[in-house]
Amino acid sequence: MHVSLPAKRSTRAAVALLAAGALMLTAAGCGGDDGDTVSGGPPPNTVKLPSLKGQKLQVTAVWTGTEQENFTKVLKEFEKRTGAKVSFVPSGDDMAGFVGSKVAGGAPPDVAMVGQVGVMREFAQKGWAKPLGPEASAELAKNYAKGWQDLGSYQGKPYGVYFKTSNKSLLWYNTSAFDYAGAKVPKTWQEFLAQAQLISDSGTDAVAIGGQDGWTLTDWFENVYLSQAGPEKYDQLAQHKIKWTDPSVKKALETLAELWGTKGLVAGGRSGALQTAFPDSVTKAFGNKAEPDAGMVFEADFVAANVADAGAELDEDAKVFPFPAVGAKAPVVTGGDVGVALTNSKAAQALLTFLASPDAGTIWAQSGGFISANKNVKFSAYPNASMRKIAQALIAAGNDFRFDMSDQAPASFGGKPAQGEWKALQDFLKNPGNVEGIQRQLEADAAKAYKN
Repeated sequence: MHVSLPAKRSTRAAVALLAAGALMLTAAGCGGDDGDTVSGGPPPNTVKLPSLKGQKLQVTAVWTGTEQENFTKVLKEFEKRTGAKVSFVPSGDDMAGFVGSKVAGGAPPDVAMVGQVGVMREFAQKGWAKPLGPEASAELAKNYAKGWQDLGSYQGKPYGVYFKTSNKSLLWYNTSAFDYAGAKVPKTWQEFLAQAQLISDSGTDAVAIGGQDGWTLTDWFENVYLSQAGPEKYDQLAQHKIKWTDPSVKKALETLAELWGTKGLVAGGRSGALQTAFPDSVTKAFGNKAEPDAGMVFEADFVAANVADAGAELDEDAKVFPFPAVGAKAPVVTGGDVGVALTNSKAAQALLTFLASPDAGTIWAQSGGFISANKNVKFSAYPNASMRKIAQALIAAGNDFRFDMSDQAPASFGGKPAQGEWKALQDFLKNPGNVEGIQRQLEADAAKAYKN
């Protein structure tokens, strides 16, 4: 989901952990252990924070439900350490629109957790976002690889802290559905389609898709495109240096249509998928463990929290495998939520300093459904083997990563409901035969948004 970055940041569009990451995740799916003892104790106290007694701080993010509850635990610890009073306001999916209305009204939130790097850069360009202060910058430099620091910068200045990151190249499967169908974990796209058909033939729709939330469809496209077209083309498309009418886009859409357009492979059919919100797609796969509505669901590591909400056990009822290789190598696309200050308050900078520390990351890691790019968050903080392996793979990538393509786009194209890429891919899910028409629609919207 999500202004073109400077040319020097050619590594910004999607984390290609590729073979090494894929192997680690396969091990995770088998419930392997990395030797760490899971820690459920109090978080570390490594960062010095100022006294903020009597000060109020408003924070906004898209998170609701379990994610909001877990983030609130982080904010409560910040309140405990500083004496500040923090209020949380959900932004809804349209963060740019929400913040824009608050800025226009003269009362922006102090800190926003922004899910699109393009939106973060637009905020910086407009002067809404404030650069990181010295304390937050020092904490960031101490705990994050340079690639993540660069990703949160604008015109050479650090603006944001990537607090919550995600590996967006995972398929989660219901072990009962796989066992009943005799399905095996696939490594290639063709194997994936074959196993999906096997599950469908056994009486269970193969894949649940949360098509009501257009961002899930962009993640499907990006994984197929990265693996099939390769990192160089991916970078070019992310910057709109090639058009969406390019043959490589056509090939990726045709590949997606092999899944989206085949009867019995999409839970509830295409119309059902378009009426399914992302959390409900996870419920379709794991809400009824023995007789699910779907055998698999695709999305990032944060699915783990939704699996728990559905009453299923990770590593038992639910296991995970890497997105299959469509081309020569399996893809791994990453996303993330970056914290930015929208006011010049001392409290806003203090919260960003805290979010850049391993202390804050550890709190949410222990609750599950969270991956940190902070290299000093101990792997033992994660609650199970799967999440530890996913976190290890992300940290092992170091600076060699690319970020979610739509998250890099101008918000009007890659980050808003009912328009741009979200809408076009929903239209494609509705009619997977209209490849060239959707390409023209995507290109028209992209040209208008990128202005290049």
